[in-house]
Amino acid sequence: MKLNTAVFFGGESVEHEVSIISAHQAMNALNKEKYNVIPVYVAKDRKLYCSDLLWDMKNYTDLEALKNKCTQVTIVSEGNRTVIKPVKASLFGRKELGTIDVALPVMHGTNGEDGTIQGFFEMLKLPYAGCDLYGAAVGQDKVLQKHILHDNDLPITNWFWAYGDEIDENKEEILRKVHKLIYPVILKPARTGSSVGIAIAHNDEEYLECFEDARQYDEKVITEKVVKPMVELNCSVLGDSYHCQPSVIEQVSHGDSDELLSYSDKYQGGGKGSKTGGSKGMASASRIVPAPISDEQTKLVQDLAVKTFRVLGAAGVCRIDFMMDSETRKVYVNEINTIPGSLAFYLWEKQGVSFSALMDRLVEQALERERRRSKMTFSYDTNLLATYSADSAKGTKGSKM
Repeated sequence: MKLNTAVFFGGESVEHEVSIISAHQAMNALNKEKYNVIPVYVAKDRKLYCSDLLWDMKNYTDLEALKNKCTQVTIVSEGNRTVIKPVKASLFGRKELGTIDVALPVMHGTNGEDGTIQGFFEMLKLPYAGCDLYGAAVGQDKVLQKHILHDNDLPITNWFWAYGDEIDENKEEILRKVHKLIYPVILKPARTGSSVGIAIAHNDEEYLECFEDARQYDEKVITEKVVKPMVELNCSVLGDSYHCQPSVIEQVSHGDSDELLSYSDKYQGGGKGSKTGGSKGMASASRIVPAPISDEQTKLVQDLAVKTFRVLGAAGVCRIDFMMDSETRKVYVNEINTIPGSLAFYLWEKQGVSFSALMDRLVEQALERERRRSKMTFSYDTNLLATYSADSAKGTKGSKM
């Protein structure tokens, strides 16, 4: 019997279109003999849609028109089933559009990769792949992430963070912190990805301009010391806290004139194939796999990747990004991507794990986590309410029982 496997993608995020690309790669990789694949499109207004039209990438050139042709749905828990229902059911139309056995979130960035959709699945008691709510949240918030990495003695660059509105009243104090780092520095919104809002500043004027841009995307802005000359290395990790393994390592190349790997580099091949339908996602970025580094450095990066994965409570398939000083060869953990572009399938293919097998592993992990959780205690039965009264409430107001 086939598993009804729903792939959730889109979302209210600056990475909305990237999610569509990654999700279609994942849907095509799922074995149709094992899974009944159900695409669930999360529009930018957070409404959910289902339709066979969602399979064709050509239909995404006009998102508003696509929504109008699809069925808006809601997903509810009924008994031991997770049911897809139309929001506006006609008198003679179907009251149910199917059930979901397992969910595969392929949503990048805010409201998808940050624990939001994971919390939705938790409320439905629906098995889902990837990080749980907590791992997703700390994986998305680079401020929380860096504190955890630092506390676990993982190598990170010198950095600080500030709320976006602090620049209005504490500009001089923030600039003093920047000067301690010494230019150039890199600025990042704390909870976005795909290089959106990220820039390098070489002086105070550039810094203030970059800060203003970064705070348009998130409430918190991170400032880090630039590692230069730098080599970017990425390593994927697959599994969970019980068992995980690292992939081969890739070295990522930049566009000719850029100091950073840009959104264009990642998803449009450095400016080519800019239409969503023609992009191969992260698989199209310029890379060397395996990275041309020594066996000793390879093991170091893989060990750091696994430790990062575990201390952040990650699960599923993630990608940990590293920076290496090309002169000193010192390696720094940059960040974790808990739902990486293209699900990092290209790194696993180099290790003999096909994209289809990778998707099997994600489904298996989702079901195994649900089996473990079903044996845990999440509530405790008491007779507290039987002894509760209005009079007793007056004496216990504000106290914890």
